[in-house]
Amino acid sequence: MRQGFKLTDVGYFPDDWEFGRIDDFFVIQQGKSVSKANRVGKNQRPFLRTSNLLWGKVTIEKLDYLHFSPEEEEKYKLEFNDLLICEGGDIGRTAIWKNELEGCYYQNHLHRVRSKEEDIDPVFVLYWMQYAFIYAKVYFGRGNITTIPNLSKSRLSEFTIPKPPLDEQRKIAHILSTVQKAIELQDKLIQTIIELKKAVMQKLFTEGLNNEPQKQTEIGLVPESWEVVKIESLFDIQQGKQVSKSNRIGKNQRPFLRTANVFWGYIDFAELDEMNFSSDEEIKFTLERDDLLVCEGGDVGRTAIWEYNKKGIYYQNHLHRLRRRKKESIIPKYFMYWMSLIVQETSYVKDAGNRTTIPNLSKSRLGGLHFPRPEIDYQEKVVSVLQGLDNKIEFHQKKKKALSELFKTLLHELMIGERRVNNIEFKKLVTHKINEESPLSMAAEP
Repeated sequence: MRQGFKLTDVGYFPDDWEFGRIDDFFVIQQGKSVSKANRVGKNQRPFLRTSNLLWGKVTIEKLDYLHFSPEEEEKYKLEFNDLLICEGGDIGRTAIWKNELEGCYYQNHLHRVRSKEEDIDPVFVLYWMQYAFIYAKVYFGRGNITTIPNLSKSRLSEFTIPKPPLDEQRKIAHILSTVQKAIELQDKLIQTIIELKKAVMQKLFTEGLNNEPQKQTEIGLVPESWEVVKIESLFDIQQGKQVSKSNRIGKNQRPFLRTANVFWGYIDFAELDEMNFSSDEEIKFTLERDDLLVCEGGDVGRTAIWEYNKKGIYYQNHLHRLRRRKKESIIPKYFMYWMSLIVQETSYVKDAGNRTTIPNLSKSRLGGLHFPRPEIDYQEKVVSVLQGLDNKIEFHQKKKKALSELFKTLLHELMIGERRVNNIEFKKLVTHKINEESPLSMAAEP
């Protein structure tokens, strides 16, 4: 046995931590049943479903309504710092109520868990539930195993939970909440830049930067100086090799890309399939730097650029390879950004796809799309602006990933007492993770 630790029915924990059942510390109340009969009545009130619960927080964007009598309003009312735990759906998922909406109640697939003692911190218990269900699987198998798994009130009541000293509970909750808020901040920054990028692209690809008079074209208004051309005039388009049983046979097995490997702006090499390519086919389906890959099927029109030094990787027939005819006429990355705008924000490419059971964008239809081509120097400016925004998005995504890893590590170590809050050098931890000064350095303070 580890020194300073004791064995409990949920694992080894510090000697000075107490333990008990959830119903030792909380009052549990299941919500109101949703039925046709309960829909009838004049006192319609919003209520929460399992779909309104995320780990740690409640969303109120989409609420259903149900009749609640005055007695039921009293019975099912929510108070600040009540925990809400999913009885069905994602069993055990836990959120905390922060008075997001007055007069909001909850249905019977949710348990309301309200503390009845002052020396238990609901936020600490929220993080314990997240650790227990997502990472440690402490309560695995304790839900009723039926066609639809559920967590009954009686089973939830008997769950054992730790109760460190209140001061330590609060410090643990404070540290984890601070990291969580930092992650949420990165999310907001990412979404803000993404929305900014959409607005900037709309202007750059339709209006330009010089307040130039516009002309009407096959694809709408564009600056007068821009030339509208067909894509096939700018690129040689080569569809990939067909995947078939006969093409699987042969000694020259080579990896190839599918639509599942092609994402906006990048290629995922994690899972590559293989088939036989003859020497002539290797030449025909080779990829060169600045080639574009456009999805013929799947997410029709999704485009990536080949910016890799990898050799001996080819592509299948649900992908088009676009190779520019003249370097001075088009910048591939400019074209990729334009495709992302018209595919994701307009119906132009979708309307050009064949309307069959499985929508697709044939070589002839892709080549026949009209493209508004500005001068090359303008293309360079646009690419520079959009690449700068992409770099900012990537920067914040990396920060979010680092913080998420830090949260997971701290959640594990703090919840089992492996790391005690008084011994945390939080600033060093964060600096190591994201390599810059962070407001999280204050998180270990009481």
